[in-house]
Amino acid sequence: MGSEFVIRIAGEAVYTVLKASAPMLIIGLVVGLIISIFQATTQIQEQTLAFVPKIVAVLLSILIFGPWILNTLVDFTYNLLNNLYKFVG
Repeated sequence: MGSEFVIRIAGEAVYTVLKASAPMLIIGLVVGLIISIFQATTQIQEQTLAFVPKIVAVLLSILIFGPWILNTLVDFTYNLLNNLYKFVG
């Protein structure tokens, strides 16, 4: 295995992880920002007010984007195993 091959596979892995986790991260960020604005305007500084809606939003985004994430990970795994088979075989 050449170093270029390993570096390319590692780069694809990092890109796939970022692509698969992006919907949850973005939705969690947006919900957190909205809650922070709400807390700042109402001066309610309750800690659970920040965490519970973010957790619910991330779980809902997993339900909504789950098939797409699974498809992305399966495609990456198929390409990884196919490249390894071509390289070894």
